Amino acid sequence: MSVNKQFILASRPQGMPTAENFTLIETAMPKPAAGQALVRTVYLSVDPYMRGRMNEGKSYVPPYQVGQVITGGTVGVIVESQIVGLQEGDFIAGQWGWQTHALVTAGQARKLDPNQAPISTALGVLGMTGLTAYLGLLDIGQPKEGETVVVSGAAGAVGMIAGQIAKIKGARTVGIAGSDEKAKYLMDELGFDAVINYKKSSDIQAELTEACPAGVDVYFDNVGGVISDSVLKLLNKGARIPVCGQISLYNLEQPDVGPRIQSQLLISSALMKGFIVGDYAPRFPEGLAALAQWLRENKIKYAEHVIEGFENTPKAFLALFSGENLGKQLVKTADM
Repeated sequence: MSVNKQFILASRPQGMPTAENFTLIETAMPKPAAGQALVRTVYLSVDPYMRGRMNEGKSYVPPYQVGQVITGGTVGVIVESQIVGLQEGDFIAGQWGWQTHALVTAGQARKLDPNQAPISTALGVLGMTGLTAYLGLLDIGQPKEGETVVVSGAAGAVGMIAGQIAKIKGARTVGIAGSDEKAKYLMDELGFDAVINYKKSSDIQAELTEACPAGVDVYFDNVGGVISDSVLKLLNKGARIPVCGQISLYNLEQPDVGPRIQSQLLISSALMKGFIVGDYAPRFPEGLAALAQWLRENKIKYAEHVIEGFENTPKAFLALFSGENLGKQLVKTADM
């Protein structure tokens, strides 16, 4: 009898997660009832936000429960369908998470056309990743021609798309990344105007000042911490700061204590706003249409870091926090 493999949250991490926080289990293969379809996972997404959901307590989404499957973005192929409009062999995207198979309903599945773009892009540039960059940058950041946009975590899945959109809007784009290889990719392949390798920098404040001689108009913040402290010292009048993520803080066991930034925001009349991409759900069609057009026109490019094998899912997740990935971190669980 075939089985469904699942990763469940075995325990809540204290600080940096370890492999022991996850358990691989096998369950009976589910059978679709009326209005359901059985899907086989082909790609699944691992994302920094998942670390926050492993903690107990209030957040913008409910925490994962110990003993339950870890949910997240997934792409798969229909194996058996009792849903009108979905048939065996169709590709769909959904949120069934870290398992090799799942039952989905029509409202939980977005049908994909593999002839338009690789199906993996539904988890990246043509999915929540791309939408996060598009909506956060354009709604809050509102970059204008000739302005300076700084993106931290610029070689990550969201950061590289945000930086390219800033270039499309005519801005000078400065990235902050964690290796020379990533810096070279951002400069040579994606057209960033300057990139700082923060892991090699002896004085990031001086390097930022040199890279942003006209100051900073928009800061797309993916990391928080001391890097963001340095960027905020360079804000221009009327600067805008979309706060997308704070990956440098996710594994701290004690609350972070840093400079108080209110005076800097006041002096520069700056706007700092956190956002969750789900808040923009009515604009998803607009964002996906724009991203797809820019992709067809070769105005944006994307990178994927794919790890093979469902059993390596926790390893792929943990690698996010050591900065191994260039672009979107994915696990390929099966062939198409």
